Amino acid sequence: MIKTCELVSPKHPDKLCDRIADAILDAYLQEDPDSRVAIEVMGGHGLINVSGEVTSLGEINISQIIQEILGTGYESRLNIVKQSPEIARGLEDGGAGDQGIMIGYACSDNENFMPLEYELARQLCQAVYERFPFDGKVQVTLNDRQVETVVVSFQNTKRAELEKLVRQEIKAERYLINPAGDWELGGLEADSGLSGRKLVVDAYGPNVPIGGGSFSGKDYTKVDRSGAYMARHIAIDLLKERGASEVLVKLAYAIGVSEPVMAIVIVDGKDEDLLVSCLGRYDLSPRGIRETLGLNKLKFLDLASWGHFGMREEF
Repeated sequence: MIKTCELVSPKHPDKLCDRIADAILDAYLQEDPDSRVAIEVMGGHGLINVSGEVTSLGEINISQIIQEILGTGYESRLNIVKQSPEIARGLEDGGAGDQGIMIGYACSDNENFMPLEYELARQLCQAVYERFPFDGKVQVTLNDRQVETVVVSFQNTKRAELEKLVRQEIKAERYLINPAGDWELGGLEADSGLSGRKLVVDAYGPNVPIGGGSFSGKDYTKVDRSGAYMARHIAIDLLKERGASEVLVKLAYAIGVSEPVMAIVIVDGKDEDLLVSCLGRYDLSPRGIRETLGLNKLKFLDLASWGHFGMREEF
């Protein structure tokens, strides 16, 4: 079986926007832990647009946050309004902030319970970024468990030097290093970025399904984020308890409703009703998820680079 996975560096345009979105979220939550935040960030070529809905007692300097991440030289345009009263009404009794489907996954490929192709791509990207802290991306293709092809493109590098580093980090049959040529213009100077566009990188790679929308820029009431974190937590629990090879958890929510309308677990290909098989041991309401995983203690910016699963696992 051939599998391919990519990872991008924290200086990739989309990841820069994810980082801005989560830095804004963290700032609001620090001022007011009950802040309701749903922020999207789009930027490029000297301009950063921040749009979304925020209801908070906190007051923050968004332009300063952007400058802390990007440096000077960027104009900020803000279009932020309060959360709509209809959505706010749905949260009054602890309901979900939106509908959606969330996926959690764990496998026995490695100690991080992540797909092998994902973990190899992440480790390689981190190793290159440590030497060259710029915009970049990698891609790893496996044939069964053998590395067939490695692709690495990184800003401000020379092909020969970069290839030497890559060959030290990973053995492959074929290397494609800066295949379009060496490049110096990168990040938001070279391309536009958008928060939530790297969902597959944020999750488990392209060989595992993904569910709802963006993680970054959203507080726990948005089950796109909290539900996905809880599904991962459950998947790891069951993988360990059952001695399984892989576990997939599927949750689905309706806006304004606290409990999921679907809760399914697939253990080594066999479907089970999660609520029945686990005898209600998990509180799957947004508030319950926040308490179980300690989401009110997280710095979400720390999760905006290198994927949300399999490294820190604070939750």
